[in-house]
Amino acid sequence: MSIFDGQLKIEVAAASGIEAVVKRELLTLGYTPSGASYGRICFDGTFKDVVRANVFLRTANRVRIVLGTCHAESFDELFDSVQSIRWQDILPKDARIIVEAKSQKSKLFALRSIQSISKKAIISSMQRAYHIAELPESGTPYNIEVSITDDIATITLDTSGDGLHKRGYRTYLGDAPLRETLASAMLSLSVWKPDRPLIDPFCGSGTIPIEAALMGLNIASGMNRSFACESFYGAPSVRGEVQQEAEQLIRRDVQLQISGFDINPDAIQLAMKHAERAGVAHNIHLQVADMHNLSSHRPRGVIVTNPPYGERLMQNGEVEALYRDFGAVCKKMNDWCVYVITSHVGFEKHFGKRADKVRKLYNSQLECNFYQYLAPLPQDSRKKI
Repeated sequence: MSIFDGQLKIEVAAASGIEAVVKRELLTLGYTPSGASYGRICFDGTFKDVVRANVFLRTANRVRIVLGTCHAESFDELFDSVQSIRWQDILPKDARIIVEAKSQKSKLFALRSIQSISKKAIISSMQRAYHIAELPESGTPYNIEVSITDDIATITLDTSGDGLHKRGYRTYLGDAPLRETLASAMLSLSVWKPDRPLIDPFCGSGTIPIEAALMGLNIASGMNRSFACESFYGAPSVRGEVQQEAEQLIRRDVQLQISGFDINPDAIQLAMKHAERAGVAHNIHLQVADMHNLSSHRPRGVIVTNPPYGERLMQNGEVEALYRDFGAVCKKMNDWCVYVITSHVGFEKHFGKRADKVRKLYNSQLECNFYQYLAPLPQDSRKKI
């Protein structure tokens, strides 16, 4: 019997700062997620739900199946607990076993040793179950993670393969790219909705406008790529069913007002290619333009952007001058909301205005702040309130 035929405990990994966004996505998909702990959110489901999470989640990093948990203050405890899992219900005898390790606030902290002991335990269990002296490890790769926190080890099986930020439409990353998952999280944390205008004045290779278009058209972020779990031995074939669901949920009649601008012609050319690959080229306006000329005749729009900062492309003096000019431009568009991610600690000072809210996010490993500026409510809305 395969483990994939029954109920599963499913774990979703989220980047620091966006756990609440991922949890909200899971609720929208119909699940009952647990609270986030160290960037991990769990819910119960079937193998079909594993595939649905991979296909539909926009802001999660990856999806794993929890195989077991145990107390592990010694390597003997870890070995015995990992060995006790019925690996023959999970892995074929030719599985290529890859073990990764994480540890925090625990007595076992040597990651290579955790990896080695855990893999030995898996192989020992498999040898005994299959009555073989040596495992060929020539087949499908299975990525096992052993994560130890506060002396509690959680053993999981990765189902995503490549990280979920890899949608399949970016052929070249360009300079200092923004991950697709972070772009989606920024949009979700903003007040933007598909019926409002959206501008990214520093769009680079187009990630924010493309992710906005995918959201606006309700195109599932993972529907054009494959996942590791589709190759699992004994797993039910449910991808076609989930794919059909994703196709039926697309809103093809939505009229979007999404624009991306950049001063670099090569960046815009790349953004156009990416938009074409994502299937949203006709839903986005992309153009070479200088931020200093930014304006819009449309009222009450939203700016969401990832401008250059010290670690990205420009020196501090140039960055600070750019932020001052950007603040002056945004001041003229005073009925628009503005959302900016940057690692520059003096952004508010140079932009010329204190943010209504600041949230810590990470662009890959770089700690950034997400500055949120809300436009005043219209006069008629104030009267109603």
